[in-house]
Amino acid sequence: MSQKGLATRRWYYFIPADGEPIKLAHRVEPTKLDHLPGKKQMYSSWRELHFNLKDILGAPKKIAMQFSPLNAIPYVSIADGGTVDLVRSFGHQVVSSADLVLQFEALLDEKAVKSHFKAGKLVDAILDEAFNEVRKSVRTKKYKTEYEIQQFIGKRFKSNSLVTDDLPIVGVNDHPANPHFAPVEKGSRKIKPGDKLLIDLWAKLDKPGAIYYDITWCAFIGDDPPDEYVKAFHVVRDARRAGFRFLTERLSSGSQVAGWEVDDVCRNVVKDAGYGEFFTHRTGHSIGEEVHGNGGNIDNFETQDTRLLVPGCLFSLEPGVYIEGKMGVRSELNVYVNGSNKAGVTGREQDELVVIH
Repeated sequence: MSQKGLATRRWYYFIPADGEPIKLAHRVEPTKLDHLPGKKQMYSSWRELHFNLKDILGAPKKIAMQFSPLNAIPYVSIADGGTVDLVRSFGHQVVSSADLVLQFEALLDEKAVKSHFKAGKLVDAILDEAFNEVRKSVRTKKYKTEYEIQQFIGKRFKSNSLVTDDLPIVGVNDHPANPHFAPVEKGSRKIKPGDKLLIDLWAKLDKPGAIYYDITWCAFIGDDPPDEYVKAFHVVRDARRAGFRFLTERLSSGSQVAGWEVDDVCRNVVKDAGYGEFFTHRTGHSIGEEVHGNGGNIDNFETQDTRLLVPGCLFSLEPGVYIEGKMGVRSELNVYVNGSNKAGVTGREQDELVVIH
């Protein structure tokens, strides 16, 4: 869809299973769909709109729209209810286009995958630099704040020609118990000995078509992390490993895997360890040109994502434990399913807490 010019009138683009696409545009904005292939029809009044749309759609059939029954997958449920009602009024059965969206928007080609790996190497290095900044500040007792480390990472993104839709999450102790905590300059905490630290950062190359890389690591400032913190980290690490192991085994056996199934495996590890009530979000999300992409999510909690994890898809695995007033722990990495239907982690894996002293 062209972003140029006004877009104040309804338009429709119908792609039949066989034959040429058909565009329906308003005479006030007659060129809005001219960049797309297909025949063009026009309308002015609502009566003409209904007549032309009914004619374009033809005999009753199944029509896929960006719609999800009961809003099960909100990321693809974009068509408004009234438009769905209108199409149904012509005798058609409306079904979800979720799988089509995945095929055409979420599967990566070789160039896109290379951009992800290149971004990953840069982001991994910047994370190490951020931990070193904290280490230097602790050793000199000139303690950096959460906000200062966030800004440091943002500057390193720019100097490495990386872009992001938002600055990273940097939080100590109970702050990351809010999974999307965002430090602000005023009132940001200093990072000091005895603190638990979480950093979640994501970025992509500053080029058209580039793909995001998105990770979360946890650290402790001092020699001896508290037992509860170590335990919580090991639980989310083991949940992450269990989900990846399940995925690779299923794909190796030739079986199909949906995002909700991987979520169940990860979540059960957290539940069995007694932290189930503290795992308050899905296990992972699709990754693409937007950090939250349009493919299948690793989710049977916030939604039930039945989309398959097929060759070309990229997503995060990021189980977490969030205990209000105490701590937030998350371990996130990215997984890509290649053309041979084999899953692989695209960057480093955190196996133990980073200890900073």
